[in-house]
Amino acid sequence: MRIVAAPDSFKESMTAARAAAAMAAGIHDVDPGIDCIEMPLSDGGEGFVATVAGPLGAEVRTVPVRDALGRPHDAQFALSGRVAVLEIAEAVGLGQIAPADRDIMASATWGVGELIAAALDAGADDLVIGLGGSATSDGGAGMLVALGVRLLDAAGEPLSGTPASLASVESVDVTGLDRRLREARITIASDVRNPLLGPTGAAAVFGPQKGADPARVATIDEAVRRFADIAGRIDAADAPGAGAAGGLGFAMLAFLGGRFRPGIDVSLDLCGFDAAVRTADWVFTGEGGMDGQTLQGKAPWGVAQRARGLGARVVGFAGSLGQGWERLLDAGFTAILPISSGPAELQTALSRGEADLRRAAAAAVLLLREPADREDDR
Repeated sequence: MRIVAAPDSFKESMTAARAAAAMAAGIHDVDPGIDCIEMPLSDGGEGFVATVAGPLGAEVRTVPVRDALGRPHDAQFALSGRVAVLEIAEAVGLGQIAPADRDIMASATWGVGELIAAALDAGADDLVIGLGGSATSDGGAGMLVALGVRLLDAAGEPLSGTPASLASVESVDVTGLDRRLREARITIASDVRNPLLGPTGAAAVFGPQKGADPARVATIDEAVRRFADIAGRIDAADAPGAGAAGGLGFAMLAFLGGRFRPGIDVSLDLCGFDAAVRTADWVFTGEGGMDGQTLQGKAPWGVAQRARGLGARVVGFAGSLGQGWERLLDAGFTAILPISSGPAELQTALSRGEADLRRAAAAAVLLLREPADREDDR
């Protein structure tokens, strides 16, 4: 039997790599002879670089950038030949900012521009950028400033690109935008389909998660609208995904010529998923929570769709099952298993996630083994 262990992270409990290792340990608890391929995955959010660097045989480089508040910070990207894989959470991730320090009006994406410039400096001209987990909602203005775009107020003075500064923008000068970007291919790995503006836009949907109250949401939305309009790129604001990562999707699409692809598809391709699954009997996948929304492009759903097309059967594992999880059984999953070993407080459940996943993977193997194999166990 061959099993591919291809989970996403279980948020606040274990990384994708640790989840894959827990699955493999449970599988081998039952039968050390089972061929298990560990393939941790990411849909473009936190952990994207870490999950693809190994399969690509990429060099991981560390470079100095600014975080969302402009403080010095180290970020990593993966380099394989002329291909660079980046994740914006490395530069401006929400998790890097302590809750007491979060200030969305003073936060910007300068670090993303600096990370892109570092990849270009390293000789990359094919950039794969995972969007997710940002602490920002600046429409990508800070990134553009770091890449040479000038945002000017009525007096011709340069603006920083924070949401607070965008209310004063009167002109946008793109002549200084890094010329290397003209020849670069930019793939945007994201499952977010929100537009930039309005009630389903970046500020309204994701701003509250980053500390924006209703008044600030309205202020940010209007400031970013002004920026997009004055830049002459307002048409791109309605593009699906423009609202990803606080509007970075918009800036990458409208100014850098990026193209969107579902994050999990990008991850599966970079990790060599198809080749591994063609000779596999089962695929184990999962993440912290699975429900009806998993069908909206979440990593386990992407795994199930791809695996089913390759003739493999799929078992999903989840820390919790929410409303509508039963629909997953009609969408490529053979079984969905909660990993919890019993009632527990949230923090307790999170702390024992690896042990519970290991146990659940072992139980799944016992159920899935052929009858002859079960006889051998007696």
